Amino acid sequence: MIGLGVKNRYSKMLKRENLRNTSHRQSILEVMEASREPVSAETLYLTLRGKGISISMSTVYRALDVLVERNIIAKTDFTDNNRSLFEIKREEHRHHLVCVKCKKIIPVTECPSHEYASALEERFGFSITSHKLEMFGYCRKCSKDSDEK
Repeated sequence: MIGLGVKNRYSKMLKRENLRNTSHRQSILEVMEASREPVSAETLYLTLRGKGISISMSTVYRALDVLVERNIIAKTDFTDNNRSLFEIKREEHRHHLVCVKCKKIIPVTECPSHEYASALEERFGFSITSHKLEMFGYCRKCSKDSDEK
């Protein structure tokens, strides 16, 4: 269950971006907050429907598009299966480890790129505002399963 403080935070976020605080946007943000990893539009839709919330798939996509456009959530496109995943933008950014076998996504909060980004800014006179990194491989379970065969 999401607390009142979190709901107020989302309400403030939406207001700051001149967006109405609709029940659908609020519900989508709540599901994303409860998830430990990025979620697909389909997962959001099914979770919301499972909670008895009447929402269409097109409404989920429209809400996600607006929230991404207003920089409230982040969209990541994983190239191996052409699907987008979404997560709430937090103070700290995240990188991801993606298992190519089971598709598990492991968020990584440590960032190895700060020094490299600073060097690139200085070298090219470019002001970097954000970055993301996805690394693909095998999670511990899938690595172990393939070693046992």
